[in-house]
Amino acid sequence: MTKTAWVFPGQGSQAQNMGANLQDNAIAQEKFAQAEEILGWSVVEICQGDEEILSRTLYTQPCLYTIETILVDLLKAEGKNPDVVAGHSLGEYVALYAAGVYDFTTGLKLVKKRGELMDKAKGGKMVALMKFDRTILETVINTTENVVIANDNSERQVVISGEPNAVDLAVSEIKAKLVVPLKVSGAFHSPLMAIAASEFTQVLEGVNFNTADVPILSNIDPNPSTDADTIKQRLIKQMTGGVRWREIMLELPLQGVSEVIEVGPGKVLSGLLKRSVKNLNLINFDG
Repeated sequence: MTKTAWVFPGQGSQAQNMGANLQDNAIAQEKFAQAEEILGWSVVEICQGDEEILSRTLYTQPCLYTIETILVDLLKAEGKNPDVVAGHSLGEYVALYAAGVYDFTTGLKLVKKRGELMDKAKGGKMVALMKFDRTILETVINTTENVVIANDNSERQVVISGEPNAVDLAVSEIKAKLVVPLKVSGAFHSPLMAIAASEFTQVLEGVNFNTADVPILSNIDPNPSTDADTIKQRLIKQMTGGVRWREIMLELPLQGVSEVIEVGPGKVLSGLLKRSVKNLNLINFDG
């Protein structure tokens, strides 16, 4: 029997006019209206407006969450359901929604607060590295203070995060073929997010999580779990911990997954999967 995983992209996959094809759909219209009531601004208008505003964490995260959860609803309305779910960073919040851990409004309120806290983060730096020697990478990261692997996206692609001077030193020693500084305000998925994470933890602690309908492969721990407490504890650690996407991808075949649907804008996760795992049927669904 074919097992299907749904995976959800995070910040960086946003694009102007994303979700425009959903505006006439009744399910989407209801979600857009609910989102505007919670956020105080229109997801549709932000997505159709200035690209620089859309790319600001404060707006990007709620927009992606809203659009991706609408896509989940559309798939389920067609009688489709996943066997396993996973999301990249912000995408993990959509994965939890898809697995029935919380409802739309609960998730959006969490994402709104998360985006606000991350948007205020200052004093850090993030850099994407491609085509490097992984042994050298791990040695440098392990011996350099105040820099960590924030996103372990694949064998040949990572994002490092931390104090700017430490990141620059690590980059000079790793000697990757391609180095791309990211336009972010802070050092996301690093210990420098500890203050924001502490405040967010207080919010998370007050939210009820349900047992997941299907296993979730977490950013912090790719081992599948449906346990509500485990899922919450993993999410609490996510803001300061790294995204272990490379390990999540390798876990999918071990879970019997042969088909993966990337639910959301773009094909970032599908591209990583295509280069990392053989014999997967990859599908993109953006409505």
